[in-house]
Amino acid sequence: MKTITIIGAGMMGSALAFPARENGNTVRLVGTHLDREIIDACRKTGRHPKFTKDFPAGVEYFHIEELKQAIEGADFIICGVSSFGVEWYAENVLPQLDEQVPMISVTKGLMNLPDGKLITYLDYWQEKLDSLGKKLSLNAIGGPCTSYELVAHDQTEVAFCGKDMGILKMIKEAMATDYYHISLSTDVIGVESAVALKNGYALGIALTIGLNQKAFGIDSELHFNSQAAIFGQAVREMAKLLDIQGALTLDNQVIGYGDLYVTVYGGRTRLVGILLGRGLTIQEAKEELNGVTLESLVVAERVAKAIKTKAQLGQVDLKDFPLLMHIDEIIIGGKEVNLPWEAFTFEK
Repeated sequence: MKTITIIGAGMMGSALAFPARENGNTVRLVGTHLDREIIDACRKTGRHPKFTKDFPAGVEYFHIEELKQAIEGADFIICGVSSFGVEWYAENVLPQLDEQVPMISVTKGLMNLPDGKLITYLDYWQEKLDSLGKKLSLNAIGGPCTSYELVAHDQTEVAFCGKDMGILKMIKEAMATDYYHISLSTDVIGVESAVALKNGYALGIALTIGLNQKAFGIDSELHFNSQAAIFGQAVREMAKLLDIQGALTLDNQVIGYGDLYVTVYGGRTRLVGILLGRGLTIQEAKEELNGVTLESLVVAERVAKAIKTKAQLGQVDLKDFPLLMHIDEIIIGGKEVNLPWEAFTFEK
């Protein structure tokens, strides 16, 4: 059995405590400075405030000031912060981690550089470690998995990725259950890019739901032709982006397409896409979802900015990314939803 410390008590980080603890491991859940109420509630009730199911008995809860105690003797660390906490994690957590203890992150996203390159969060954290003169095994979790369904023990398949297959196998052995199934890959860029790119595109697909509600009524039946059409365009554009990123295998791309599917059918990205499709501006949609973390908007903005930079450098053609460019017009330019349907057609 292992000792596992999860840093970040959001829904996904907390959900991972279920398979980890149910396997008999010692599990320590550490809240960030933004998670104080969550940790207090967990200590009092044994349940995350947003879950309908108690944590497995024996999960231990810590505030961020108790981090040193929580990571002592850990066999590996799980990073469960959101995209908005990536820089905070680099400054406040990475310097305290033991070089001999691997870390695996469930945080999904990419960062764009001035030259148009998109790097993973693992790359960003590696730069921080290099500046500190530290060595640490950095790994990540990707794949179609919503936190509340993991808690409910819905059958789930994800991918753990990293440079060392031996470390990945160790973490898999500690985490895999009869409902949490884990593939392993050393294609970090491929897996991490695939599961990050789906965020903006899931929003694009959800636009069609809102458009149909606007046309036929909020309580009207779902229309699937338009959703399927945008899903297909999203996959085409994601495939081009993954090729640019250097994703190595189709298996890792499929992880991203599965994540795209599940994100369209549940969660925050679906909600904001529907609201935009109904006719709300991006600012109105944000106000409607006050307090909801909208990581999909961050990823979409960064990817669009990177691709526009590459286009200026003559490395890509923006005509290959009409859906991404329209999503960017909506969330950055404030334009109304007006999907460029003919731009999605092709002759080959």
